[in-house]
Amino acid sequence: MFRDRVDAGQHLAKELVHYANREDVLILGIPRGGVPVAFEVAQALHAPLDIVLVRKLGTPGQEELAMGAIASGGIRILNQQLVAELGITDEQVADVIATQEAELERRERLYRGGSPGISVKGKIIILVDDGIATGSSVLAAIDALRKLEPKKIVVAVPVAPSHADEQIKRVADEFVCVHKPEWFFGIGQFYENFSQTEDSEVHALLEGAAEALVAAGKSEKTNTA
Repeated sequence: MFRDRVDAGQHLAKELVHYANREDVLILGIPRGGVPVAFEVAQALHAPLDIVLVRKLGTPGQEELAMGAIASGGIRILNQQLVAELGITDEQVADVIATQEAELERRERLYRGGSPGISVKGKIIILVDDGIATGSSVLAAIDALRKLEPKKIVVAVPVAPSHADEQIKRVADEFVCVHKPEWFFGIGQFYENFSQTEDSEVHALLEGAAEALVAAGKSEKTNTA
């Protein structure tokens, strides 16, 4: 059990110490909840922090049940089996995608304020979220990142169900997870405080990480996606 996302990030960072102080490492958090975790990892490893924007596609009427995800760069992942089983129409899928694409664009403007992201080409990417449930968001993020030619993609989370190990390792180069329980009902059950991360907090953490890099003389901002 983690106290909160800060505590989870500090535990996760201990599993990633072999990536500390490397010039080719970039930490990418998945907003919103993944960013506080990623911030702690970035600070511990003395690595730059950025985000990869992904939006879950909730099923109509059961928004917490993911039928897929979208990510920056036009990436779409859809669980066709689930869509068919629930009888979700093409029109319903299109409506959900349109809504989430608009939200993804809004967050891009809000979090980065028009600034370009950090280039991932040739980098070791440590992709961080606050946990994995269905895995759709992480899978969409990996698809988006592969198009940008990183050297390596490491998926790192505090908690995930035991079956996620095989799922993630099929598409990522490395999977690091602090806790992989057999009994898993939701990410929040493994946090004492799992309150929603606000947009303002994401923006503040990104600014704080950038300022820390400038102070250390390591700032590097170039265009990505």
